[in-house]
Amino acid sequence: MLIDTLAPGDIIYAAKNITNDGSMPGYEEEGLIAQENQRGVIINTGHLEDQPDKSLVLVRFETENKPGELGPPVACWPEELHILIDEAH
Repeated sequence: MLIDTLAPGDIIYAAKNITNDGSMPGYEEEGLIAQENQRGVIINTGHLEDQPDKSLVLVRFETENKPGELGPPVACWPEELHILIDEAH
């Protein structure tokens, strides 16, 4: 995925199950944050301060309780995400 082609507001999907690495309050460590192919929206993109070549994507995934309701922001690596071809145009 070309991270520099994405912008806030773009729809994105989890490429695999995304679990808590211990840095997300409100989730058990290793607890499921987003299931594979769960839809989300990009909030922002950036990089690690000490590794400017390492990109991050801030995403809010839809909750399972109510379609359209968004959960808390989650920092994801680009390889954890994918877009649908139809939505890329």
